Amino acid sequence: MRLSTRNQLTGIITEVELGNVMAIVKVRLDGGDQIVTSSVTKDAAVDLGLAVGQPATVYVKSTAVTIGVE
Repeated sequence: MRLSTRNQLTGIITEVELGNVMAIVKVRLDGGDQIVTSSVTKDAAVDLGLAVGQPATVYVKSTAVTIGVE
């Protein structure tokens, strides 16, 4: 698979929560305790066979990145 997305983060799926329409998927990134949470359609999660413990790559493509501080 070839993608134009440059921000590719590998990790392990730690949680898959299937709702009626959407699914929440959490991936613990390799090399640390950072978790990335993604919202995907339930159909996509099922079609991909997403499961806890499965290796996965998170692809991040965004036109805006924001930073907040206290």
